[in-house]
Amino acid sequence: MRKGIHPGYGLVVFRDRAANHAFLTRSTLSAAPAGRTIEWEDGNTYPVVDVEISNVSHPFYTGTARVLDTAGRVERFERRYGKRGGA
Repeated sequence: MRKGIHPGYGLVVFRDRAANHAFLTRSTLSAAPAGRTIEWEDGNTYPVVDVEISNVSHPFYTGTARVLDTAGRVERFERRYGKRGGA
């Protein structure tokens, strides 16, 4: 690998403000915006990045996602208005 062209790779805390959840991971976002830091459970201070959605608050992972029945809607539309003539 060429030296000096790759971003730094260090420990960063990602914080989901909506779900009040944070997790420590490695990322190339080693310099958090505005120099914000947080003291983690291990007593060390890490850069913190606030995110809108994480696995704790995303509807797919929490089981609150709604699946639309598109096939049923199409069939209901065709019953109501009839099928189009194929040409």
